Amino acid sequence: MAKGMREIKRQIKSKQSMKQITKAMEMVAAAKLRRSQEAAVAARPYTDKIREVVAAIASSGGSVKHPMLESREVKRTAYLVITSDRGLAGGYNVNVLRKIATALKENHKSASEYDLFVLGRKGSAYFKRRNIAIKEEITGLSDSPSFSDIKSVAASAVRGFEEGAYDELYIVYNQFLNAMTQIPVLKKLLPLGDVTESPAGEKADYEYEPSPEAVLDVLLPKYAETVIYSALLEGKASEFGARMTAMGNATKNATKMIDVLSLTYNRARQAAITQEIAEIVGGANAQQ
Repeated sequence: MAKGMREIKRQIKSKQSMKQITKAMEMVAAAKLRRSQEAAVAARPYTDKIREVVAAIASSGGSVKHPMLESREVKRTAYLVITSDRGLAGGYNVNVLRKIATALKENHKSASEYDLFVLGRKGSAYFKRRNIAIKEEITGLSDSPSFSDIKSVAASAVRGFEEGAYDELYIVYNQFLNAMTQIPVLKKLLPLGDVTESPAGEKADYEYEPSPEAVLDVLLPKYAETVIYSALLEGKASEFGARMTAMGNATKNATKMIDVLSLTYNRARQAAITQEIAEIVGGANAQQ
């Protein structure tokens, strides 16, 4: 009995240590989530303004054409997959990787029909374990990434479409709704067929130098790269939201396990005390 009680007490201490860790990780994720949300919101005005200018040029009487706005026969596709470098984030990475795995299985007959651009160590490890080639990857991103951190991969993916190496470019990431809900999204980035739809509201008049076509040549790649960066910021917010929720659930589970073990320990301790009293009383009666 004493050996069993020592084992229960050891388990209680172990669960208490685990609870302290998960609670600390929950608080850290909550703080990082706030910063990530602020960064994502701060990036929206820039993206919206570029889209507004591009839409104004592209919809100006149909006289302006650009390869990034026009659909073509799909022979080869590129996917840019956004995952995290670390785990302990619930289903954050699993949902994204399941989304891209389904898309590859349903849309392609062989690996020669697509290229993968991967952000995050979890995504990189997933594809390498399955012997799926990765065109380019970036790992070790900070919790507050800047555009320069991913510019090489974003520019390479967009340039591949411009040069005709790819006929479509998709982004796969987690769309952030709130700390409890992140939705895996497979979003077509190129061709930019919907960019000509100007947002509702008052429209500004622009004068372009040297020409609308020249401005469009510069802005369209920047717009596509900005959308990729915005998806990364949203993915970071989703990651911290998922980690905060996962660690919160782990803390609750640890608390329940401690309560159950404490109850078991107290019952065993009470049984041991009762048995000792019975033995003392029995011994005293035997001496009479």
